[in-house]
Amino acid sequence: MTDSDQNPEAARWHYHPQGPVALNPLFNWPPRPSAVLRWYGGAWLQITSLTLCMGLAATVYVLFFPGLETMKTFQPGWMFRIWLLNMMPQILVAGGLHWWLYMRKGQGMYKKFDRRNLTRDNGTFTFRNQVWDNIWWTLGSAMTVATIYQWGIYWAMANGYVPTVTWSAAPVWFVIWMSLIPMWSGLHFYWVHRLEHHPKLYKHVHAVHHRNVNIGPWSGISNHWFENLLYFTTYFIHLIVPSHPIHLLFHAYFQQVSPVLSHSGFEKLKAGETEAARAGDFFHQLHHRYFECNYGTSEIPFDKWFGTYHDGSAEATTRTRAYKKQMYT
Repeated sequence: MTDSDQNPEAARWHYHPQGPVALNPLFNWPPRPSAVLRWYGGAWLQITSLTLCMGLAATVYVLFFPGLETMKTFQPGWMFRIWLLNMMPQILVAGGLHWWLYMRKGQGMYKKFDRRNLTRDNGTFTFRNQVWDNIWWTLGSAMTVATIYQWGIYWAMANGYVPTVTWSAAPVWFVIWMSLIPMWSGLHFYWVHRLEHHPKLYKHVHAVHHRNVNIGPWSGISNHWFENLLYFTTYFIHLIVPSHPIHLLFHAYFQQVSPVLSHSGFEKLKAGETEAARAGDFFHQLHHRYFECNYGTSEIPFDKWFGTYHDGSAEATTRTRAYKKQMYT
């Protein structure tokens, strides 16, 4: 018996991961410590979006980040550098992945979720081209809003207007807060994303992102201006919680660069015959296919708690379509 026979949902995809879409076992009851250790070991001890963003943040902070004392006044020099430190990783990671997966086709269709190619000559997209549309909304909209917010937070840190922390003064909190940032990001994303799926806000704002039913690396933060104004308010937590500039730098890359991988359209990246890194997120891929499900991330199971969890089964698709019909009629 084939996987399609057991689960008709699998027939709708080129590649469909086996079993229910995994959620963080940290929230399971009764507790399963071994499962939690495997989950976080898989996230932090392999090449993933988390470790990529942490590596980027550490490298950039040591080699290129302007000193905090230079940010006490708004000056073109450090402001341009912060913009450049947002733009360059975005271009290199999204552009590199797009080239490898969709232009060079370096791993063919290996673990690609959707059978279809990215869209060209389609009036739905700006410039009638999905990739150019996504690049415009990513670099023109998302990077602009993210950079402006970061300018303000770094300026506030430099002037002592918000609580800050150093490694020497509080090493334990320094590490704890770094490890909690992805969870905060998931919590914030769920509620902002649910708001954006209100029919009126969806029609005028979030629909720009959902043009991408079949997603690619540049789709990750291809958002309307107003959506980015909401999406990047996640950074405002650093105005309240004692943080170091590297906390915000890691948060920025996690918020901006990790969606490149999660929207890549491929579950794994392959180097030769070896699976080199985790990439696409089928949990979110289902959201782009069916819209009214999996609003959050697998890190905090809000969707399971609030009845919008799509586990990858045909039954979940039927339930999601009924829910969507109810919302829009």
